[in-house]
Amino acid sequence: MRSISIEEIIRNIKDMCIEANYKLASDVDVGIREAFDKETSPLGKRVLGQLLENLDIAENESIPICQDTGMAIVFVTIGQDVHIEGGSLEDSINEGIRRGYQEGYLRKSLVSDPLLRENTKDNTPGIIHYQIVAGNQLEITIAPKGFGSENMSRIYMLKPSDEAEGIKEVVLETVKLAGPNACPPIIVGIGIGGSFEKCALLAKRALTRDISIRSDKPHIRKLEEELLSAINDMGIGPAGLGGKTTALGVNIETYPTHIAGLPVAINIGCHVNRHVTRML
Repeated sequence: MRSISIEEIIRNIKDMCIEANYKLASDVDVGIREAFDKETSPLGKRVLGQLLENLDIAENESIPICQDTGMAIVFVTIGQDVHIEGGSLEDSINEGIRRGYQEGYLRKSLVSDPLLRENTKDNTPGIIHYQIVAGNQLEITIAPKGFGSENMSRIYMLKPSDEAEGIKEVVLETVKLAGPNACPPIIVGIGIGGSFEKCALLAKRALTRDISIRSDKPHIRKLEEELLSAINDMGIGPAGLGGKTTALGVNIETYPTHIAGLPVAINIGCHVNRHVTRML
């Protein structure tokens, strides 16, 4: 049994919230810089150059990359031999979010009721997903999610007979409908399988995977590559102003499903697809 104090968790969550909002994840940063070198549209290249300038200013001056500092999505993988000492794990995660958004001067975007719309004033509570595994380590991923791109996301309950072509159709339809509203170049997280709620969680998790890493399943890797090519052939381009860089990456995660179903979720991430992971 290994003990981890809530103060250590709070401190790390606070720092991760600030880090994720001030400095773009390295895989996305590299993706934008590579896209800038390859973009052939003068206007698209200009937009990408402005995005790079924005990233440099944010990191150098310790200010948010984007004014929408997002809803704090937290993935927690906890070893079954870990003991949380000094209080509640969930309370400590939310306290870390609270401190991060207050001390980092990050915009507080959460409302306490979806209809009454009163701001919680500290960007809590976070959306927390837990997974219990063997071992004595605690892995935490923070992924602040802006809602310009979140609002463009979709879930489909396809028929098994729709197969890969049906998946391609709904993904391309979702990207087309998103257009400039998702702040391209985008990252497309896709969940296939499971149930209605599981495929959505898979899609969200897919956005935290390094965009340079392809699926280890050959048929899924092929689908990722085909979708990325097809999306970039749509011509939406950076900021929706035209060009060959509509998406920086397509990440697909899968899960076993029922014989009668083919659930598919598409979670769109904007060009500031933020994620930070730490092992405690």
